Amino acid sequence: MPAEDKIIVKDLLLRGIIGLNDWEREKPQDILINLILFTDMRAAGQSDNPDDILNYRTITKAIIAYVESSSHYLVEALATAIARICVVEHGATRAIVRVEKPGALRFAQSVGVEIERERADFGG
Repeated sequence: MPAEDKIIVKDLLLRGIIGLNDWEREKPQDILINLILFTDMRAAGQSDNPDDILNYRTITKAIIAYVESSSHYLVEALATAIARICVVEHGATRAIVRVEKPGALRFAQSVGVEIERERADFGG
């Protein structure tokens, strides 16, 4: 059975173009991202060697670059793109991605989606 070790990235606050309305497409707005990345950490735990890790800093930098340069209409599409970065491009076994738009809904702190994806979801 594969390991269910987790890397947790909490409250990554970025700015990007997201939304359906014209005013949402004009300037970047806050986007809050939370990640749970699944990987087998046994080798890294034994070796204490950085070559054996799933590098969350590299993954986070890729997500930041993507979000800041992307322009999605739907948070669902942005969450899927982020999951692809984690799983396909950087080798996480599985990823849970939550994308929220703070202040998007009156009387709510934020509105968002949470998805779970693995490599098979992207045809691999």
